[in-house]
Amino acid sequence: MVKIIPPRQPLPTAVIDPGKPMLKLGLDVHLQFIMAVAQKDHAHPHAPRKFTREQLVAQVKKWAAEGFQIFCVQESCGFGFVLHRELVAAGAQSFLITPIALNGRRKTDKLDARALCLRLSRWLDGNRDELAPIRIPSEAEQRQREGTRRRKFLAGAIRSLANRGHSQVSEYCHAQLPHRWWGPRNWRKLATLDPWVLGVLARLRDLIVEIEAQLAQLEAELLARVQDQVTPKGLGDMTLVTLDGEVCDWRRFSNRKQVGSYTGCCPGEHSSGTNGAWVALTGWATGGFEPCWSKPCGASCNGSPTGKRR
Repeated sequence: MVKIIPPRQPLPTAVIDPGKPMLKLGLDVHLQFIMAVAQKDHAHPHAPRKFTREQLVAQVKKWAAEGFQIFCVQESCGFGFVLHRELVAAGAQSFLITPIALNGRRKTDKLDARALCLRLSRWLDGNRDELAPIRIPSEAEQRQREGTRRRKFLAGAIRSLANRGHSQVSEYCHAQLPHRWWGPRNWRKLATLDPWVLGVLARLRDLIVEIEAQLAQLEAELLARVQDQVTPKGLGDMTLVTLDGEVCDWRRFSNRKQVGSYTGCCPGEHSSGTNGAWVALTGWATGGFEPCWSKPCGASCNGSPTGKRR
């Protein structure tokens, strides 16, 4: 029986109609406003304009009605894909890119929007090194990915509350709490503590127990996703769930090098002339699995100027 492999999913590319005028938009996006710089064809970029999200979408619809083919670019900076989807629905071709250093030490919203607009223009002209577009996940993929991220958040909240209990007992009793002090066995051993401190610990314990219940339920739901899936050698079920959620679709890769580059499981290189050395892993050894679009704004994926992975 021949197994049919679905076609590979390429990264976003622009579709240009030579018969229509082009309008390029560089967008520096904030929650309160969006700074935009527009360029018509290859003319000089217009002066920066400040929009609300609703105003920008309305303006894009107006430009589309006037016959322009509109191309937008913005950095992926933690605001999700709401604006992107609204721009696409309004008639624009929208691209999100890995965050990059745009203007060196000089940084303003207007300069960033202008730099993005000019980079977009050169990218549309064929210079593929100017921008590094990212794949846009569907809403279903976003929500599936949120499960493992929420698990990490809940585990961090438990550690924070537990450490708060340790610090309280250290400060007021000059004593040390046992590991997992909120568990049933260890909790009974704390009856000799100062009543006031014990009351503080009791409130922290209630929060920890509630969060642990949520965490256990969430982990059961996550593990159910891969119960019928073959686990690769060296990976646990939870690691597999995390990888599936972050990658979204393995068909986006055409070879194993791309998988290693995306996850950061490949060595870095520092070389010049005949001298060279392999350095630490580009991602996994320095904080875990962190894809490009989960980086904070201004951080590149591997230290390269464009944020691309080799």
